[in-house]
Amino acid sequence: MKIIPDEKIKEFASFVDAHDFFYIIGHKEPDGDAVFSCLAMADLIERKGKKHQLLSAGPFKRTEIKQKANLFTNSPTKFQNAEKSKTALIIIDCSESSRFGEIDGDLSGLDTYIIDHHKTSEGGENCIIDPSSPAAACLVQQLYEKTVGEIPQNVAEYLFFGLSTDTGYFRFLNEKSAEVFRQAARLVEAGANPRTIYDEMTAGKAYSTRKLLGLMLGRAERKFGNKLIVTYETMEDTKKLGQEGRDSDALYSLLLSVEDVEAVLFVRQDTEKTCTAGFRSRDKVDVSAIAAKFGGGGHKNAAGLSIEGKLDSVIPMLCAEFKKIF
Repeated sequence: MKIIPDEKIKEFASFVDAHDFFYIIGHKEPDGDAVFSCLAMADLIERKGKKHQLLSAGPFKRTEIKQKANLFTNSPTKFQNAEKSKTALIIIDCSESSRFGEIDGDLSGLDTYIIDHHKTSEGGENCIIDPSSPAAACLVQQLYEKTVGEIPQNVAEYLFFGLSTDTGYFRFLNEKSAEVFRQAARLVEAGANPRTIYDEMTAGKAYSTRKLLGLMLGRAERKFGNKLIVTYETMEDTKKLGQEGRDSDALYSLLLSVEDVEAVLFVRQDTEKTCTAGFRSRDKVDVSAIAAKFGGGGHKNAAGLSIEGKLDSVIPMLCAEFKKIF
């Protein structure tokens, strides 16, 4: 992970100083990194003497973030033109407005600052995009430390939680991650409790998510010399077992642990006309490149997309891209 250059720190600080009110938003179907990075940013904005509103289209189905849903809204406060000129937008953990989801208001035309770590993110002015960072929380932590100073315990917990969820509780880090661990150590020194946060991440799963997980495992099929495992979820599955969330992280972890497997593809029929797909892989396979071909994105080893179509057409189409690799 790279250290944010001083000029970028100054750029961000100047952006905050130039505005009075900030919308803070992450991607739809938020995960722990998106939610808790936004919460840490909200605290930063408050400590700079500014006002903010946390936005999200949700849904907050993941057990570890449900309790934070009431802090977000999908209806931005409306301002008059004079006020709007001093209003800005901070986007965290994504870079494209298409990933916001259904927001009941117009966010176009606002001065915008992007903080993201996805490989497929789009750059430009007023942005900090570092694909080498394992979580948006790592970038927000640097901004907080260098523009506000000492991190209070509640913010340390936010940032440790965001970092932990996007790194699989540090399982996805490697020999180049020393700086990430240094940042994590500073959060622990500030009061973040690793054991408590792990329990919050992994406990409290609904019984139905275990049943749904079993269903997904039962459907799993190996392809291309057993290098790819594919499974899926129907609308009926969602209605019956997926209303209280799902544990896709456990699904990916179990399937990637299978001998010879290099990638996993999971496809869910969301509506009669649309599907979402999740990709996970080991070191060699760049699933973000596959996702990008269909308008999605993410990291080399973890990516996703939304696409029009039904399971019986979407799955073969995505498998065809994996076939080119394998």
